[in-house]
Amino acid sequence: MNKITTLVLSVSAFVCLSGQQQMSLQDCEVAFQKNNLQLLAAQYNINMADADILQARIWELPQIEGYINAYNPEDKRAFDAGRSKGAEITQLIYLGGKKRNEIQFAKSSKELSQLQFNQLLFDLRSELRNTYYNLIYEQKKQISIDGQLRYMNELLAAYKVQTDKGNISLKDYVRLQSIVIQLNNDKIEINNNILGFQQNMKLLTGISDNIVPEISKPEENQILVSQPFGDMEILKEKALQNNADYLYNLKLIDNSKLYAQWQKSLNTPDLNLGAEYDQASGTFRNEINLKIGIPIPLWKANKGNVEKAKFAVQQNEKNSEYQKLNLQTQVESAYQTWKNHYDQYFQLKPVDLENLQTVYDGILKNFRNGNISLIDFTDFMESYRQTVLQVYEMKKQIMISAEQINRLVQTKIFY
Repeated sequence: MNKITTLVLSVSAFVCLSGQQQMSLQDCEVAFQKNNLQLLAAQYNINMADADILQARIWELPQIEGYINAYNPEDKRAFDAGRSKGAEITQLIYLGGKKRNEIQFAKSSKELSQLQFNQLLFDLRSELRNTYYNLIYEQKKQISIDGQLRYMNELLAAYKVQTDKGNISLKDYVRLQSIVIQLNNDKIEINNNILGFQQNMKLLTGISDNIVPEISKPEENQILVSQPFGDMEILKEKALQNNADYLYNLKLIDNSKLYAQWQKSLNTPDLNLGAEYDQASGTFRNEINLKIGIPIPLWKANKGNVEKAKFAVQQNEKNSEYQKLNLQTQVESAYQTWKNHYDQYFQLKPVDLENLQTVYDGILKNFRNGNISLIDFTDFMESYRQTVLQVYEMKKQIMISAEQINRLVQTKIFY
C-alpha cells in the first residue's frame, strides 16, 4: 500500500513541478501553425515543386566546338593554326511540345504537393484537437479521483487506528482499502495518459511547457450540443468536394495523363540547329555553313515509358474509385459513431448529473453521521467512481467523433 502511494505521489510531483501554461484551443492552434516542425518541413515540398517548374523551363545549353590544325604535312609544321582552323555552335531545339508538356507536368506536380500539404495540415490539426479534448477530460477525471482519494485516505487512516485498537474488524478495513487501491490505480492510469497527451501536445505546438486546457462550461456545452448540418448524403458530398486526400487522388489522374503525354512527345526527334565556320578545309575559304541534325526515327525510342505511363493512368483511375468509396464509407461510419455517442450522453438529463453529485454529497454526510452501513457506502463509492469516469469518457468521445467528421469533410459542418 505504501509503495503504491509513493508511486502516485512521485508521478503527481513530476506533473506539478513541470512548467504549465493555460491555453485555449485557439491559442494551441496558433502555436501549432507557427511552430509545428512537420508542417514547416512539409512546406518545403511546395518550394521544391516550384523549383521543378523552374527547371522544366530551362533549355539545354548551346554547344560550341572548335578545331585547329594539329600537323601540316605539306609544310611539315605542327599546330599550323594560321592556315587551318574552324568553329561551330549548335543548339538543341525541342520538337513535339516536349518542353510545354514537361512544364505542365511540373505545374500539376506542384498542385499535388499543395494537396498533400493541405491533408497533412488537416490531419495534424485534427490530432491537436483530439489531444486537447483528451487532456480536458483526463484532467477532469484526475480532479475527481484526487477528491475521492483524499476523502478515502483520511477515512482509511481513521479505520486503521480503530482496527489496531480492535474496535473495527479487519474485514471492514480491507473493504475500504480495496477502494483506495482501485482509486490509486485509476490515478496512475490517468496520470500516464496525461503524460502521453502532454508529450504529443509539445510536439504539435512546439511549446515545451505542459498545457492546461482552458475551456468554460458554456464553451464545453456548446461543443457537446453541436450537430452537423444536413444528412449523411450531404456530408458525403461535401467530403468529396473538400477532402484533400481524395482530391489528391483525382488530381493524380490528371497528373499521370500529363506525364503520359510528356513521355509520348519524347518519341518525337529533336532538332540540332547550328552554324559552322571553316577557314580552309571546306569547299570555299572562310566559309560559313548552316548545320541541321535530327535523329532518324526508325523506332520509337521511348515506347516502353509511354506504355508504362498509360498503365499508371489506369491504375490511378482505379485507386481514385477506391478512395471515393473509402471516403464515403468513412464518413458514414464517423457520422454513426458520433450519433451513437451523442445519443448515449444526451439520454442523461442535466438533472441526472446534478442528482449524482447531490447523492454523493449526501452519502458522505450520512456515512459520517453513521446513518449508512459500510457495505452500502463502499458499494455506492465504487458505482460513483465508475459513473463519473464514464460520463467524462462519453463527453470526450462526442468531441473526438465530431472531430473525426471534421477531418474527413474538411469544411465547417457543425453549428
